[in-house]
Amino acid sequence: MENEHTYRVVAWWNAGKTGLTKSDAAPFAIHFAAPPQFGGLEGRWSPEDLLLSSVAGCFTTTFRALADYSGFQFTDLEVEVEGTVRKAESGYEFSGILVRPAVTISNPEERPRAERLLEKTKRLCLVSRALAIPQVFQPRIYTPAKEELVQKVSTDD
Repeated sequence: MENEHTYRVVAWWNAGKTGLTKSDAAPFAIHFAAPPQFGGLEGRWSPEDLLLSSVAGCFTTTFRALADYSGFQFTDLEVEVEGTVRKAESGYEFSGILVRPAVTISNPEERPRAERLLEKTKRLCLVSRALAIPQVFQPRIYTPAKEELVQKVSTDD
């Protein structure tokens, strides 16, 4: 397995109050909008939903990978993630994210092992850890291309 992987998504404003986001790894784009509380549309994924889905999805895949690696058997895993957004001096921000994993096991004697795997998953979840790293910001601004004026100079010989 390689030591470095790059993932890329692109988002663009579609029309009205909706946008699209597309991943290089998936064939279909996701329509999104601001949440209704911020003037967006009902029935669309919001950036807030997508962030929380990323946390839940990462926790789920990390737990499954750890369970597979250690030979741990479970019958079900559900991960509920809830985020709270509050107004701060600098604007709105997430003030907390609550992760509620629920794992179902057949053997009650495996409970301590399940607890250890859940804790390890919490520490290793790539997306949760990424929320604490600094972001690099590289804005680009485009303007319509200026047409060059070409003057023809004609000389009469």
